[in-house]
Amino acid sequence: MTVTHARRRERLAALLPACEADAILVTGGVNVRYLTGLDSSNAALLVRADARAALATDSRYAETARRVCPDVEVIEDRDVTGVLATAVLDGSPPGRLAVEAHRMTADVYFTLGGDLLRLSGLVESVRRVKDEEEIGLLRTACELTDRAFAELLPTLRPGLTEREVARTLERLMADLGADAPAFATIVASGPNGSIPHHSPSDRPLARGDLVTMDFGARYGGYHADMTRTVAIGEPAGWQRELYDLVRAAQRAGREAVRPGAATHEVDAAARDLIAAAGHGGHFGHGLGHGVGLEIHEVPFLSPVPAAAKTEPGRGHARLEDRVPVTVEPGVYIPGRGGVRIEDTLVTRDDGPELLTRTTKELLVL
Repeated sequence: MTVTHARRRERLAALLPACEADAILVTGGVNVRYLTGLDSSNAALLVRADARAALATDSRYAETARRVCPDVEVIEDRDVTGVLATAVLDGSPPGRLAVEAHRMTADVYFTLGGDLLRLSGLVESVRRVKDEEEIGLLRTACELTDRAFAELLPTLRPGLTEREVARTLERLMADLGADAPAFATIVASGPNGSIPHHSPSDRPLARGDLVTMDFGARYGGYHADMTRTVAIGEPAGWQRELYDLVRAAQRAGREAVRPGAATHEVDAAARDLIAAAGHGGHFGHGLGHGVGLEIHEVPFLSPVPAAAKTEPGRGHARLEDRVPVTVEPGVYIPGRGGVRIEDTLVTRDDGPELLTRTTKELLVL
């Protein structure tokens, strides 16, 4: 992917003049990986406005760095930020240096000193639109997620604990070829389903439960994200009604995902249905988020524009072609339970491409 990474650096470099920066010091590990291919716990990248670049890492990763990014100057030093802040390429110093303020500790920022330009989210803005190679890796991650869930379903029964179900899901994903879980698996049964990010416990599944499972596989560095809610035994009337509402809202949200759509409008397509049914107060999180090398990326499908002041990507942006996002409405009723249905999909000019394909019919086990 050497050519691909070079093109990504060129796209980043082209943004620097408008930011009044001569170079940018990239310190976020996931951003370094995106721009070079190097996955390291201690690396930084200097990208000049003319797209020249230097990569610093320590002796543990130097050999790998030279192999995976032969077109970038590799500097071996443990102080990766310090050595790059003064790096001379072809006889010229960095000039006015931009830094990823949101990916840097205050200690490192003040240690660097000088006339630093604070930039947040610039690399993330480049990462937002995915190339087809990235989408292919994400598609595989989603396929592994679907297959693991299909293999899990026949094993679900009353008496299994939430923790046992989560462990089984993660083992199945690994056995099928996933690098790792994309995030800590959520299994929330019965009344625990009212907690959107419930940590799996020793509570056993019981007949009459709705069970919400939020999980995904990571493959080639890319993160899948899917949620399904199933019923253990025949559901009560209120449970089926709640499920049908969330399913309708999720469908409306998916259908609103298209290039040019404003992120808050996509959120509203699902949220308005839930509010009209009297459950607006039971849906407290955003409708979805971008996915890629991180499980939560820009853009964020959210109704709250004020968040954009402190968190890059949470404004009223518009979707573009080839942007992977999740659509995950939920309704959570304290003391009773909840329902969430989530898919990962990619915006396309001719309609969204659904990457997680498991049925959204209510499965009664």
